[in-house]
Amino acid sequence: MGDNEFLKTMGQRIMVRRKSLRMTQEELAEKLGVSTQMISNLELGKKAIRPDNLARVCEVLELSADFVLTGSNTKSAVDAISEKLVQLTAEELQMVSDMIDYMNSKK
Repeated sequence: MGDNEFLKTMGQRIMVRRKSLRMTQEELAEKLGVSTQMISNLELGKKAIRPDNLARVCEVLELSADFVLTGSNTKSAVDAISEKLVQLTAEELQMVSDMIDYMNSKK
């Protein structure tokens, strides 16, 4: 895969995720502190992204750098769930724990 094709494919992944979050290019640019033109160029594969901007894009779009760069996600399902669990309240965590206990008891 050539550099141009690589950048276009990477930009496509970013655009698809942005749209799935119902976020405009303007909104993403604002969250990242960059210009809308930079987001457009990124999504079209016209320019490479700096590592610091890549890290921020991944954070805002809740993507792994592996996925943005290669299209594969090496994060395990348990890791993905763990990241979601840390955002829950104690009460919500107890509910999740109770559901897991219930599902395990059905086996």
